[in-house]
Amino acid sequence: MPGSFSKKGRTQPMSVEQIVELAENFEYNPLVPFKHWSRSAGTLLKEAGIYHHEGNEEQAYLLLFRHAHLILDKLPTHPEARSKENDLVLQQLRKDVLRNISKLEALRPRINKRFDRYQAILKERSQAKAAHTRALAASRRVSADDTHTQKGLSSLSTDFASARGAETLSAGENRDLAVKLAHKEIRRRATERKATRHAAVTQEEEQERRTAGSWGEWEEASTKDTHTKDQDTLSRDMHNIRMQVSGSKPEALQQGGSRPVVKTPKSHFVYPTVPQKSSWEPQAYSSYSAPDPTSEDLIAKHATSLPPQRPSKTPNSKLEDAFLPQRPNKEAITYDRSPSRSDTASPVPQELKPSTFTFQPSAYLENGSPLRTIFLPPDLRHHFLSIALPNTKANLETCGILCGTLISNALFISKLVIPEQTSTSDTCETVNESDLFDYIDGEDLMILGWIHTHPTQTCFMSSRDLHTHSGYQVMMPESIAIVCAPSKADWGVFRLTDPPGMKTVLNCTQSGLFHPHAESNIYTDALRPGHVYEAKGLEFDVVDMRRS
Repeated sequence: MPGSFSKKGRTQPMSVEQIVELAENFEYNPLVPFKHWSRSAGTLLKEAGIYHHEGNEEQAYLLLFRHAHLILDKLPTHPEARSKENDLVLQQLRKDVLRNISKLEALRPRINKRFDRYQAILKERSQAKAAHTRALAASRRVSADDTHTQKGLSSLSTDFASARGAETLSAGENRDLAVKLAHKEIRRRATERKATRHAAVTQEEEQERRTAGSWGEWEEASTKDTHTKDQDTLSRDMHNIRMQVSGSKPEALQQGGSRPVVKTPKSHFVYPTVPQKSSWEPQAYSSYSAPDPTSEDLIAKHATSLPPQRPSKTPNSKLEDAFLPQRPNKEAITYDRSPSRSDTASPVPQELKPSTFTFQPSAYLENGSPLRTIFLPPDLRHHFLSIALPNTKANLETCGILCGTLISNALFISKLVIPEQTSTSDTCETVNESDLFDYIDGEDLMILGWIHTHPTQTCFMSSRDLHTHSGYQVMMPESIAIVCAPSKADWGVFRLTDPPGMKTVLNCTQSGLFHPHAESNIYTDALRPGHVYEAKGLEFDVVDMRRS
């Protein structure tokens, strides 16, 4: 659901009304578990903060409004929303919306001012062109100025695209620059997170204030009166914004007008306090040597679902093989045990800033929606296979979570997190899910996909893998699934097609451990061609959270 708001990488300014229309235009499926939607809401806020920090106010507004629309209009109707646990989650999510009301109100006039200016210039240039055409017709001669006028009109969108100093780049042709940009920005954010923690700021306050890892200009707006408004006030504020967008007068609400259209519970509630989370120290996982294959601590007793429970794969199934897309040849897999951090990284220019560049979409979904580029460290799978080697020898699967961040409208994988997990020959389930999320949120990371092994099978997406990955792709359309088949020296990077893959899997109610799907093109390759680019020199860390 998060992502770019145009199908062709729109560069011209948009009005708030146009942005709101796009923000509310996403497919909500109540069959998707509530927890996936709540995680998606968190991703929306992270992306909004980063886009705002980089000067992309339109995209920030779209994501903030979409977040509010999801929380206030959609999630209260979810079949799982009435459970006690999810009700508390929903209350906390409403608290996030409450903080964002002031941000939306601050952004709205600036966006409309930019759009009005664009319209005025467009009208002025159109009038100039018409006058010039009349002059040419009167004199019956062609001037060189005609070509100049045509070029000026056609480049209007480009002028506004670079108005905030952002140069549009192709991901495939600028991988070296992308790596340098990522190195500098990821280090900057890490430094500011450390400074925040050393300043003894509570984790809740840090989460409220953080905008792309920095103290943003929204600090005061984010913390003002957040504990004094009740649900009715929240609904009125959101409704006022909708009315302002449509040109109505919000004052009617303050004079005994009708209640807001936003559907929210009628009863008042008290926002719960946020419990202190246990912090995972990255250095505790800096060593990622392969675990002892005889260790029994790897198998935990109580499994939770992230990703969702997966049925066993059926080896060598003809039905599964029929779903395997044509993939380009990949290099043979080797077990590389070299450090993950590059010792020969190129020097980074001091003036390099995320707001200076924007990477254009590198691929599109089958429905035409753009996919932002994911930059993948080429060595990541080798390190993952080194970690998985003991399990692989024991014919046990291993899984990892691909985490990273958003920079200049591109996604960078910067961490491979190995969660606590239980494994069999054809399944792998995470345990202690809360610890995993605490670490990801504490490091301000986004989940960009997952990686797992098929110890003895070929490289394909089983029916269970498809159901697992649908949860990731609901949270972020660019999410990828990397499958490694070490016994076949093969690997692949995949995503579900949309359509028909996503709808087919999300609407599937079959309960068998293995089951075929009616659609044949249910998933596809995401690497060469696709929206995933390997970027040599891109640094990443490995965080092994398993209890050894």
